[in-house]
Amino acid sequence: MASDQNFVNYIIDQLKNADSISSKKMFGEYAIYSGKKVVGLICDNQLFIKQTETGKKFIGKFIEAPPYPGAKMSFLIEDKIDDSEWLCELIQLTSKELPEPKPKKMKKVSK
Repeated sequence: MASDQNFVNYIIDQLKNADSISSKKMFGEYAIYSGKKVVGLICDNQLFIKQTETGKKFIGKFIEAPPYPGAKMSFLIEDKIDDSEWLCELIQLTSKELPEPKPKKMKKVSK
């Protein structure tokens, strides 16, 4: 089941006070970006945040689940989804701990 655009809009609105938040549709689901870093996913109308050590400490007792079959485990955010301040802080902590994305290699064009 693909995520509903209204749910995605709600999550992005909840994160409006975090820095440089955006979403991008991918395969019927959505990636959540903080700047150029993917910090989470929205799959089947559920919010998944990438796991970090700082995130584990911040959340305390957390639920982990893969956003889709075969994916790495993520934090599944359910009960704090309506707490904008808490979500923004989690996203900012996650973004700070994640590495910068690797530059994409340019394809050579044959003449």
